[in-house]
Amino acid sequence: MQTDNELKQLVKEKYSEIAGQSRTQNASSCCGAGGCSEEVYNLMADDYTQLEGYAADADLGLGCGLPTAFAKIQKGNTVIDLGSGAGNDCFVARAAAGETGKIIGIDFTEKMIEKARTNAEKLGFHNVEFRLGDIEKMPVSANIADVVVSNCVLNLVPNKFNVLKEVFRVLKPGGHFSISDIVLEGNLPASLQQAAEMYAGCVSGAIQKTVYLELIESTGFTNITLQKEKVIFLPDDILRNYISDEEILTFRNSGIGIYSITVYAEKPLEKAACCAPGCCD
Repeated sequence: MQTDNELKQLVKEKYSEIAGQSRTQNASSCCGAGGCSEEVYNLMADDYTQLEGYAADADLGLGCGLPTAFAKIQKGNTVIDLGSGAGNDCFVARAAAGETGKIIGIDFTEKMIEKARTNAEKLGFHNVEFRLGDIEKMPVSANIADVVVSNCVLNLVPNKFNVLKEVFRVLKPGGHFSISDIVLEGNLPASLQQAAEMYAGCVSGAIQKTVYLELIESTGFTNITLQKEKVIFLPDDILRNYISDEEILTFRNSGIGIYSITVYAEKPLEKAACCAPGCCD
């Protein structure tokens, strides 16, 4: 059983490798010249190309949804992106928040931060910044963000409750988040659960959908809304790296579901101070 720190190091090493590649290289890196399904970490990605602010150099195909498109970002908003990678969601968020907004991307992979900063400089964006840090302990002050977004990142963090508490801390009262992530219905085969590559690909790190939503509620968020849900299909050629053909057949017939969900939730407004004696009774 790997420790939380070992799992984090695994993710950091994998995503440092990915940062040095283009989306095309990432999509074909498991195949060579033979041709096969894409890697686990990019076969779930949605198409960003039609969104305003999209920058091809920042799109590594690593997400599992379009949280920024659902995030209800307004002009002038401060937006924090958790696990910002090469900057894709930050640049889409900037298009919505405008030049008066402020966008902060947080990532704990040095090479991703370097790549994102280079992309921002090329685009001439002065209200987008990228900070190196762990999203379990964000390098930002409390009550600073109007919106938090994240795309397929909480799965990579062993303690998801710590991240949600940090999201609650950094959001302003009345602020909200839109987060895309992978969840399960049923239990994955043990070989998949233990596979390091599957963890870095957001699958074996997934938790049950009901537990995921309960964690959000227990953190104190309200108006929890499922904005989007899609089934994730793992091709046989990827599964064969971890389990036998017989186990694949059992898995297919098990009813186990792997889903990408996009969840919206709000941090409640603080209670107003009493206007007169007895008004808060």
